[in-house]
Amino acid sequence: MPRVIEAPTRIPVPGGKTIDEYVGRVTTGTTSVSVAHMVAPAGWEEPAQTPEFDEITVVLRGTVVVEHEGGQLEVHAGQAVITHAGERIRYSTSGEGAEYVAVCLPAFGPDLVNRED
Repeated sequence: MPRVIEAPTRIPVPGGKTIDEYVGRVTTGTTSVSVAHMVAPAGWEEPAQTPEFDEITVVLRGTVVVEHEGGQLEVHAGQAVITHAGERIRYSTSGEGAEYVAVCLPAFGPDLVNRED
């Protein structure tokens, strides 16, 4: 039976980025996929990570920078990028910040992201 998600769950994270999860482990108990809307301020960055999930990032506004073993990609509004489980990556934003939607397969979980401290 179809299910309406009335509102996302705000996931607290440091650094001024907001994560609103619509589907995933927190909001719906879904482990196979997560869908979240994110807004990151200018100059935001997070530690490198080697996640155990694929992630599709669709940039709605601004630029998301993805550092990877082979270099760096700038993903602009209207573009998307896919990263694969087991790849070491690091996300950040350019001077304008970014708004984007992230889809993770399987669903994002703090125990699956493997962030470097």
